[in-house]
Amino acid sequence: MIKRQDRKVNRSKRHQRVRVHVAGTPQRPRLAVFRSLNHVYAQLIDDGASRTLAAASTVEMKAKGNGVAQAAEVGKAIAAKAKAAGLNQVVFDRGGFLYHGRIKALADAAREAGLEF
Repeated sequence: MIKRQDRKVNRSKRHQRVRVHVAGTPQRPRLAVFRSLNHVYAQLIDDGASRTLAAASTVEMKAKGNGVAQAAEVGKAIAAKAKAAGLNQVVFDRGGFLYHGRIKALADAAREAGLEF
C-alpha cells in the first residue's frame, strides 16, 4: 500500500534543505515568509543574534481583498519597515513554499518597494 506523505512534513523538509544555505546577517537579514490558510506573515531575521528586526502580517494590517492582494500589501509593509531600519538588501527565504501565488506577490511587492534580493 502506498502511504501518502503529509504536506506539512514535506514543506518542513524543503525548508530545512534551504536553511542550510540561507542565513541572515545584521547587514543582510533573512526575509522569512510563512503562509497559513488565512494569513501571510513576513519577518526580517538576523540569524547571528537570533533576533527579529521587523515583522509584518495580514493580521496586524487587517488587509482587505483576496490573498494575493493581501500578500502584496504585506510585502510593501515589510519593505517600508526595512527601509526605516536602514536595510536595503535581504536574503529571501520562501519557507519551503512554492514560489507562486501569495509568496511571489509578496516578493514582487517588496522588490518594487525597494528591497534588493
